[in-house]
Amino acid sequence: MDEKDDKRNGESGDLARRDFVVSVAAGLAAASASGKELQVVETDVEIKTPDGTADAAFIHPKSGSHPGVLIWTDAFGLRPSMRDIAKRLAAEGYSVLVPNPFYRVAKAPFSSASSFSFQDQAQMAKLRSLMGSASAPGNPEKDAVAYVEFLEKQKPVNKSKRIGTQGYCMGGPLVVRTAATLPDRIGAGASFHGGGLVTDKPESPHLLAPKIKGRMYFGIAANDDKNQPDAKDKLREAFAAAKVPAEIEVYSESQHGWCVSDMPIQGGKAIYNKADADRAWGKLVALYKAGLA
Repeated sequence: MDEKDDKRNGESGDLARRDFVVSVAAGLAAASASGKELQVVETDVEIKTPDGTADAAFIHPKSGSHPGVLIWTDAFGLRPSMRDIAKRLAAEGYSVLVPNPFYRVAKAPFSSASSFSFQDQAQMAKLRSLMGSASAPGNPEKDAVAYVEFLEKQKPVNKSKRIGTQGYCMGGPLVVRTAATLPDRIGAGASFHGGGLVTDKPESPHLLAPKIKGRMYFGIAANDDKNQPDAKDKLREAFAAAKVPAEIEVYSESQHGWCVSDMPIQGGKAIYNKADADRAWGKLVALYKAGLA
């Protein structure tokens, strides 16, 4: 059956039957934002895509309708630390979807990243396989359409507002591909320590800038900048030429992965940097306030 025809038929029908299945594991979580307590609802859902069924977390304020946000996880997938990011964002007044980007291979939950060893070749091989399933040509674009369609059918999502998207590590380029695929719906996109944003290939994410209409933010880790010092300049040039508002900055005190609380210790030092993670959070919230009108 054609996916577009299926979407059009019975647009106001039974969402639980057609588009997703609410799991029995749903609950309320208390989150704090700006010094006041805000109750948010966390629900496990399943979303039909052209390639199967993606498991995901849908987290939103308990009442009202709010701008939707799609989070692309890092290479360690949908797990408690990513849910925590979504809860914090929901407490700011957003309805947030965090899919398992590896649903084609395995269902979540994935374990904490803290026990991962980048020196273990078996672990690295498994990680590369998962990442490949999410970023293969065409996959992010198909998934992004399905996820945004899901968000736009939910009562807690304000359909009059544009949608935001943010990503970490491998999720950075997926943010760019999402914004380019759905330029009329994506109002803002943020990449934190994104990998592979600028390559020498014709499908390099930075070359998609002319297709994007939303505001963009790129937070670059110090070691990523050291390894590819010209990437930030090429990003700036591409978005400036496309006349797309974009802020690109290097976090000179932070390593790749600094925004995610369960990142492993590397070289005897913690990757997670709370001070810079909070700084990046401030940039994210400001971006969404400006772009999701």
